[in-house]
Amino acid sequence: MKVDTAVSRYLRHVAVERGLADNTLTAYRADLGRYAEHLRAAGVDEIGAVRTPHVTGFVAGLRRDSGAAASSTARMLSTVRGLHRFLAEDGAVPEDVAAEVDPPKQPMRLPKAITIDEMARLLAATDGDEPARIRDKALLEVLYATGTRVSEAVGLDVDDVAIGGDGNGDGATIGEMVRVLGKGGKQRMVPVGGYAVSAVQDYLVRVRPVFAVRGTATPALFLGARGGRLSRQSAWLVIQAAAERANLAAHISPHTFRHSFATHLLQGGADVRVVQELLGHASVATTQLYTLVTADSLRDMYTSAHPRARWS
Repeated sequence: MKVDTAVSRYLRHVAVERGLADNTLTAYRADLGRYAEHLRAAGVDEIGAVRTPHVTGFVAGLRRDSGAAASSTARMLSTVRGLHRFLAEDGAVPEDVAAEVDPPKQPMRLPKAITIDEMARLLAATDGDEPARIRDKALLEVLYATGTRVSEAVGLDVDDVAIGGDGNGDGATIGEMVRVLGKGGKQRMVPVGGYAVSAVQDYLVRVRPVFAVRGTATPALFLGARGGRLSRQSAWLVIQAAAERANLAAHISPHTFRHSFATHLLQGGADVRVVQELLGHASVATTQLYTLVTADSLRDMYTSAHPRARWS
């Protein structure tokens, strides 16, 4: 089987069987096109003639010739490994020659959080009586109060938010909670602080009914001005606009809220396992990255404040 034929078969497979998004398919096609060029340059036209050194050579060439970042190289290798795994499982080739090829080690990137004062400025930048501002405040307060990913926040339905009330029929008021649908369809319950509760209540009473009548019926919590569910892209624009009004020098993204949520909790004494559950991390090792950020902050504070922290 020719290399180009094998690539086409794999792309049809991921498009039909896995239902990948158009943007993802475009990236797969570009990655595999580059891989096919590498094989042709090595004199390989038949997919059955590919050996492990061809794959490792492709990875080495990415770093050497184009200076691709470790993350980009790892992504392209993942695509190539998917191709060879598919061909082996489909019986087109006798073995998966890419199975043992490891991706390049990526540098550890510490989460970027802003300070509590900066977060207060960012949230205050959504103050106002305009319907969009009331909605935006509710969205940003929920992002910071819950540490949800932006996709999780815009994916919330009204029924996912329990704002106060009688939780079990005996008059006992339960804490306000949000039911979040995370990665892999896993649900988790996350508490919501008083500021977010107030902002969401205000939005539900004053704004959501106005937006809702402009579109078809939807259970979505956060609506756009035309009555449909607020999109991830629109949420990004809301955050960027608030950051500009707050005159924050740091780059602000939806993940800034998630990073700040975790960092501020740990700085306040929260247990890392609790933060892990709140963030929906499968492994505590991911959450522990935030403890490194907190340790760096403590070290900087100590160095600047303690009279004998430095040599004179």
